[in-house]
Amino acid sequence: MIESRCGILCGECGYREKTGCKGCVHIDKPFWGDSCPVKDCCETRGHEHCGQCGEFPCALLKQFAYDEKQGDGGKRIEQCERWVKGS
Repeated sequence: MIESRCGILCGECGYREKTGCKGCVHIDKPFWGDSCPVKDCCETRGHEHCGQCGEFPCALLKQFAYDEKQGDGGKRIEQCERWVKGS
């Protein structure tokens, strides 16, 4: 099941319970700001998640995935690849 646009596994997110977040596929606005550029890009292009994009993994997704403070070392990119493969 797709939980996010960028590949984050929302069920493993520590903020989910604290904020009542249902995952970006189910909300209009993220709990942490007015918008998410990755979510916006993905939805504008009509994709369920970033892995479906012809530019995957783009510079924007890499920026988020490898951010020093908020990144996950590329795990979200790997998750999108798994979703594309159907696993």
